[in-house]
Amino acid sequence: EGEILGLLGPNGAGKTTSIGMLCGLLKPDAGRVLIRGVPIAAGGADVRSRVGVCPQDVVLWDKLTCGEQLQFIGEMYGLATREARRRANVLLRDMNLEDKSTALAATLSGGMKRRLNLALALVHDPEIVVLDEPEAGLDPQSRVMVRTYIRSLARRKTVIVTTHNMDEADRVADRVAIIDYGKLLVLDTPQALKSSVGAGDVLEIELGAVPGSARDALAFLEGRVTVEWADHELVVRALDALSLLPAVVSA
Repeated sequence: EGEILGLLGPNGAGKTTSIGMLCGLLKPDAGRVLIRGVPIAAGGADVRSRVGVCPQDVVLWDKLTCGEQLQFIGEMYGLATREARRRANVLLRDMNLEDKSTALAATLSGGMKRRLNLALALVHDPEIVVLDEPEAGLDPQSRVMVRTYIRSLARRKTVIVTTHNMDEADRVADRVAIIDYGKLLVLDTPQALKSSVGAGDVLEIELGAVPGSARDALAFLEGRVTVEWADHELVVRALDALSLLPAVVSA
């Protein structure tokens, strides 16, 4: 509770499938998902309603206004009409969509639709919030706003964020789980994971052949870079590889 967990992996790694199992939409082939000790797949609506999901694909009703969307979902989760409307107004303000309350979803920009999609996951005030690529398709200003809002949620909820953006995970996550081919590879804090590969940047250069003179050519950078090579790849490690890139490429 109170933690943001980043679920990272390349496209097709199994992030969205994992979310489907976490939310009770898919039955696991093995293992269990428990919400306060109760299996979510076999639990009732009260168990599933503890989880709020923002899917990767935007799911909206084009002929409903923003306010009606939120009220509709709130009532589906069992909220009284007045409470659903109150929660809708709060979330529209939080997502900077207050002036779009009476606008049809079809008239919104792509970034606004994504923010409304996030609000739909929160209207019933769930304990656990699962966000699948929440920053995808957002402009820089919206991305910062959503990122700040996600951090604010962690003070009172459990938040699981899937992404393939390492920078996004580094900025918002307390811990990071990296998966690929449906397998959990590592689980640790961003700082610990970065420390495990050493400080600085890694520059990989693929060559037709690595000449024996490669080390000599980069000798003038001694003390500022570490050079390794294997087969047809030259690997340069440096604290600020970007500033050294012109000199490395020239050499």
